[in-house]
Amino acid sequence: MADRISFTLNDRPVELTDVSPMTTLLDWLRERRGLKGTKEGCAEGDCGACTVVLEHADGRREAMNACIALVGQMDGQAIRTVEGLRGKEGGPHPVQLAMAEADATQCGFCTPGFVMSAYAFASGGEHADPHVVHEALAGNLCRCTGYRPIVEAMAKVAGLAPEPVSAAAPRTASAAFDGVFFAPRSLAELVALRAAHPEALLLAGGTDLGLLASRARKPPEAVVHVAHVPELTAVVDGEDELTLGAAVPYAQAIPVLAAAFPAVRSYLGRLGSRQIRTLGTIGGNIGTASPIGDMPPVLLALETRLTLVSRRGTRELPLEDFFLDYRKTALAPDEVIQSLTMPRLWPGEHFFCDKVSKRRDQDISTVAGAYRVRIRDGRIEDARLAFGGMAATPRRARAAEAALLKDGFAAAAEALRRDFQPIDDWRGTAGYRLQVAANLLRRLELRLADPAQPLEVEAL
Repeated sequence: MADRISFTLNDRPVELTDVSPMTTLLDWLRERRGLKGTKEGCAEGDCGACTVVLEHADGRREAMNACIALVGQMDGQAIRTVEGLRGKEGGPHPVQLAMAEADATQCGFCTPGFVMSAYAFASGGEHADPHVVHEALAGNLCRCTGYRPIVEAMAKVAGLAPEPVSAAAPRTASAAFDGVFFAPRSLAELVALRAAHPEALLLAGGTDLGLLASRARKPPEAVVHVAHVPELTAVVDGEDELTLGAAVPYAQAIPVLAAAFPAVRSYLGRLGSRQIRTLGTIGGNIGTASPIGDMPPVLLALETRLTLVSRRGTRELPLEDFFLDYRKTALAPDEVIQSLTMPRLWPGEHFFCDKVSKRRDQDISTVAGAYRVRIRDGRIEDARLAFGGMAATPRRARAAEAALLKDGFAAAAEALRRDFQPIDDWRGTAGYRLQVAANLLRRLELRLADPAQPLEVEAL
């Protein structure tokens, strides 16, 4: 079992024995490696000043936040910082030249992060479509409001010929660092570690857990890193159902989910940023049990079931039975979420989802809604309505579902008051949340309506 953290940094191998695996990558880069181009702005993965690029052996380059990534997570990876960009014969990289020529540097604090996001974007072969460019930059903030020249620079480098990747050789053996950071490479090792260290936190992408080390400066005492267990990173794209490993990053899950449920594409385009989606996982979003997590309402409406695993074996659990109370779940101390399975849409079924937040990008939802509706012969015969931000847990709106089938959308909107008693907080009052949820049902009605043949509601 490996006991040294090894990775590639700017094309050079690095091996660490004298640093805590709980150190943030940002702190290590700046304080131990002297690479000051990567900046700390928010320490919570929002501003993008800390952006570096993860480079994969298959040629993919993905922007990620160094401020909430732990050094232990980097084992076996290849990372590039702004200092590692070079053009031909050692000159500036084309992305750096484009930023300079467009006068896109402004004060310079956020510039390295923008450069690295542009580098990942340019390497991906994407077109200079304004929507795509803005989406690629959603995780970077410019305090000088210099977005126009930055966008111009991004458009100039779109589709840049990809460069060879000098990725690290992937580690195949399990690793343990300082007796507090465990990185199993098999399911058997994972469940054994989970049983032996029930106090350890499960770490997937770290986009939530990483805040303990970055913002709170109280890193966890022990973690079990699940991101390299094959069963947790597998995708099974079946004919009747779709199964995603709990540690599949959003960046890989979105194309598969969007192919099965097209409405998910734009919805997940607002989940964090590209930097967050590089490492963040659906299993992590579920496991934290936040009532305002973006994915649980979607998965509830899609009738998702979980596969939970421990040394005692496996069990399946409907997602709606997983959330017990605020931040409390049915996961046993020795269990791990292995995968999520959701049936594909039946003929006549429609799926939509909505997120309402105080700003469009990089914000937590005030109310999130997801709806799976089956229509036959112009009548709604089944409906699953789920909401987040409305209660202590993400939850189905069962009273609204029954009212919809019996009396229609207006009755369903009114029944939401029986399903939820939201709280007042700075994101929105209880009354606002109830009104938003009712408005979302009205939007669903308009989406489903056929002007030539209005839908009738199936009676119970």
